Amino acid sequence: MSSLLDLAPVIPVVVIDDVESAVPMARALVAGGLPVIEVTLRTPAAREAIARIAAEVPEATVGAGTIRSSEDISASVAAGARFLVSPGTTLSLVEAMDSSGVPYLPGAATVSEVMALVERGVKELKFFPAEAAGGVPYLKALAGPLPDVRFCPTGGIRVNTAADYLALPNVGCVGGTWLTPADALAAGDWGRVEKLASEAAALR
Repeated sequence: MSSLLDLAPVIPVVVIDDVESAVPMARALVAGGLPVIEVTLRTPAAREAIARIAAEVPEATVGAGTIRSSEDISASVAAGARFLVSPGTTLSLVEAMDSSGVPYLPGAATVSEVMALVERGVKELKFFPAEAAGGVPYLKALAGPLPDVRFCPTGGIRVNTAADYLALPNVGCVGGTWLTPADALAAGDWGRVEKLASEAAALR
């Protein structure tokens, strides 16, 4: 797989309550031009949703987010997750992700966390929570001392601020929750999801 950060400008960060919405949602995102989908492990439906998307929407690259334990990793990979994303990083978690056999984006929010991951050879990270942790100015500041590190900022980013992040040299893509609004998923409004995905895909 190419770098996760180069597959699409925006990675939809999705919370799925009803597993029946997983496949049509994924098809709408792919049709809109966003083939990389992060399903967060925040609901009981998440793992089944990953399994269904992996089985029924082969053109999607589905991954698992909110990875917090080795159990999350093994269950997600078994379900078909093709990448992993964690909100933060501990030594044991990054070791487990490293041995998972799939690409991963470990979460970092401070310079020390970033440097600790770089020491382990990890140079593509999730920056979370992006807006709360300093946003665009913070990432600009990191580019000087850490020019070889690239980020997928996630957390509080919206369609009207995503382009500011994407313009930074150390940002490959952003993660966003705005692409799959809860009311659109509940109503099965896949046309709206596809439209939001299409607008986001044009942000390159």
